[in-house]
Amino acid sequence: MKALVLTAAALAGLVFSSGASAQTQPWHEIGRDATPAEVKAWDIDVRPDFKGLPKGAGSVSLGEQVWEGKCASCHGTFGESNEVFTPIVGGTTKADIERGRVKNLEEGSTFPQKTTMMKVATVSTLWDYINRAMPWNAPKTLKTDEVYGVLAYILNLAEVVPADFTLSDQNIAEVQKRMPNRNGMVFYEPLWKVNGKGDVKNVACMKDCPVEAGVRSSLPDFARDAHGNILEQNRVIGPVRGADTTKPAPKSLPSGAAAAAPVVVAAAPAGAGDAKALLSANSCTACHGVANKIVGPGFNEIATKHKGRADLEAYLVGKIKNGGSGVYGAIPMPAQPQVKDADAQAIARWIASGAK
Repeated sequence: MKALVLTAAALAGLVFSSGASAQTQPWHEIGRDATPAEVKAWDIDVRPDFKGLPKGAGSVSLGEQVWEGKCASCHGTFGESNEVFTPIVGGTTKADIERGRVKNLEEGSTFPQKTTMMKVATVSTLWDYINRAMPWNAPKTLKTDEVYGVLAYILNLAEVVPADFTLSDQNIAEVQKRMPNRNGMVFYEPLWKVNGKGDVKNVACMKDCPVEAGVRSSLPDFARDAHGNILEQNRVIGPVRGADTTKPAPKSLPSGAAAAAPVVVAAAPAGAGDAKALLSANSCTACHGVANKIVGPGFNEIATKHKGRADLEAYLVGKIKNGGSGVYGAIPMPAQPQVKDADAQAIARWIASGAK
């Protein structure tokens, strides 16, 4: 009898244990809470009310030095663009600074191009973006005072602050009062107010709605392959969504299961696949196509131009790591010191072998 009691108790314990285990989520023991230091490292955004803005200061002259060394190659000496990105400065006037709304953004304006200073409403947006994303080839490498300085230089080019100005966390709120488009967001308030009603007043169709199908926009044939075959430029892991731009555009949209089916890409030779993955991982394809020029020459063009050069691999590694200018025109190739030596060597070897 004693043995029977023990067995019953043991069974009861097993049942209880199984119930408790079933109620525990499978991910319950996975991971941990982030530490304050880890949260702080990611929490770097700056809001329009300047919450999150770090203490610091930078003069226009400091910003000019940083700009010449790290920014001008893409944005031009005076923010006018260097055939790479759209202009940062231009299109604003002293009258715009006074009223806080840029005249050249209003309907009927014939100003040729919208610049950054024309569009941006809050100076914190500029500080935050420069701090997080610039320089393009080495983001988040600027020191806090350098970010203040670069922003001060831009604001001086736009005549928002004088040439002897030092921008800091103490006076940036005053600078906000002189932003040329600080009132630009109120063209239509409901679009940006939390309690706004939006700009659409139509009633949604719920029954017997007209069917509207077809392709509404498409690239012209001559531009379809302007940036190389999009299919080959997708990352090698995960679903491929790029179109094969070496082939004519489809005449109709796919339907049914065909529309949802993933595109299967034939495997490339190991060397070429590895090299192309490195091109994407290191953002090389932002400026270079495989067979066409984007900002810089296509990789095929580089291979053809230097074909037969005995030290070609070493030469190309040097260009990747140290940059250069004059070989393919006035636009400089920024140095890419962050590219690993092994990656640079693999890319150089692939180009030297014909970039195929």
